[in-house]
Amino acid sequence: MKADEEKVLILDFGSQYNQLIARRVREIGIYCEVKPFSLSFKEIEDFNPIAVILSGGPSSVYDEKSPKIDKRVFELGVPVLGICYGAQLMAHTLGGTVVPADSLASREYGRTETEFNTNSSLFGNITSKSITWMSHGDSVKQIPEGFEPIAHSAGCPYAGFENNEKRFYAVQFHPEVSHTEKGTEILRTFLVDIAKAKANWSMVNYKQTAIDAIRAKVKDGKALLALSGGVDSSVAAALMSQAIGENLTCVFVDHGLMRKDEGDQVEQIFSSYKLNFVRVNAQELFLDKLSGVSEPEKKRKIIGEEFIRVFEQEAKKIGKVDFLVQGTIYPDVIESGLGSNAAVIKSHHNVGGLPDYVDFKEIIEPLRYLFKDEVRQLGRELGLPEYLVSRQPFPGPGLAIRIIGDITKEKLDVLREADWIFRSEIENAAVKDASQYFAVLTNTRSVGVMGDGRTYEYTLALRCVSTSDFMTATFTRIPYELLEKISHRIVNEVPHINRVVYDITAKPPATVEWE
Repeated sequence: MKADEEKVLILDFGSQYNQLIARRVREIGIYCEVKPFSLSFKEIEDFNPIAVILSGGPSSVYDEKSPKIDKRVFELGVPVLGICYGAQLMAHTLGGTVVPADSLASREYGRTETEFNTNSSLFGNITSKSITWMSHGDSVKQIPEGFEPIAHSAGCPYAGFENNEKRFYAVQFHPEVSHTEKGTEILRTFLVDIAKAKANWSMVNYKQTAIDAIRAKVKDGKALLALSGGVDSSVAAALMSQAIGENLTCVFVDHGLMRKDEGDQVEQIFSSYKLNFVRVNAQELFLDKLSGVSEPEKKRKIIGEEFIRVFEQEAKKIGKVDFLVQGTIYPDVIESGLGSNAAVIKSHHNVGGLPDYVDFKEIIEPLRYLFKDEVRQLGRELGLPEYLVSRQPFPGPGLAIRIIGDITKEKLDVLREADWIFRSEIENAAVKDASQYFAVLTNTRSVGVMGDGRTYEYTLALRCVSTSDFMTATFTRIPYELLEKISHRIVNEVPHINRVVYDITAKPPATVEWE
């Protein structure tokens, strides 16, 4: 970001929705960052926000140890929006009163019918009654002097209140969640109509800004990137390539645990980019190390340690580099400490400490402030093929944790083919709400009949989930006819599988992956 570009500051008080607030603001077309509530007032001033949003949180503002902010935040002269705990904190800080809920009736959780004063500046673009998403045990009993109530529900007389003269606004509900019917409109009103944001944040603009910043930092230096073939590292490689060209070296460690043809696809894509591409074919090495290992965490550890060893060997051949490039994205930053001065190093194959093995002087994280959907859009702007930028989440250990039990080349080949058939059929049929889908080779073998003979082969599990955030998920309702076609193809085209099952478990209690 350039110093003169508009930015919104989101102060986080421990909300489970902090990333969601930021995503909604970005979707409106405005750049924002999530920072911890402990940010000093000087740091807030230096950030120079056009507006401040105070997030929700699990605390009670009247507790001595609850998170607070410097009152001078309300003297910056910019609009402030408090959400849930942020609303209570605004009331408490400016002279209002917050108390525990008087009764269970005033504790609201989930879908809540809420009425709005549409003459208010904040609610002027919505209907007078709609559904919001509440999650609070405390209530504002008295709003500060100069404020007016602008929304209420059955259990919350101050579901919204404002001081329009000072441009301070507070809502007890969560406008950032999809369950709040007019949430996006409320946020847009606050940011565009009240804060006067231009809403011109886009990946087109970000691309050139990022390229210019990388060039200014790297100059004639050399950069090294561990390319996994996933979305994040691939977009980082494409961006760095456009910025510094052949001063970038990408090392692609092919561990033989990728999906069908993916290793060749990665090499083909980046052969056309101006960079140094090194492919290390280490399939036999990884298979040897994994031989006889069944326990999932042990698999992860072996793959991680071996990756470091192979990457280190290749890095030594290159010699000293000035910068190590990491595909860290914004959720990694937020979840790893929210603005800590320490560099946030994205683990590769669940490995920490990779930089200790490489001789470099600084880390570059060109995607550090982007969400996943923004990374994908940046990839499109950089000319990466759609099948790569829209690629589903894929675990670092790859197919090793989609094979239950020990790993062999034969099992990998079987799973690759079955997985490819499943994914191809789902994509060709354009199945609705299929967020992630893959096959799992179980270690269960069962009796079957193929032709005139008895078989004793593997059971293959299919997993397809629908989700918006991967925090929760439900199984996708694939039409029976399509499931039948997939099962028929797999059993007939892939050796050593005689039974196909479909996983219909939600998350929770299950996870998306099996291991």
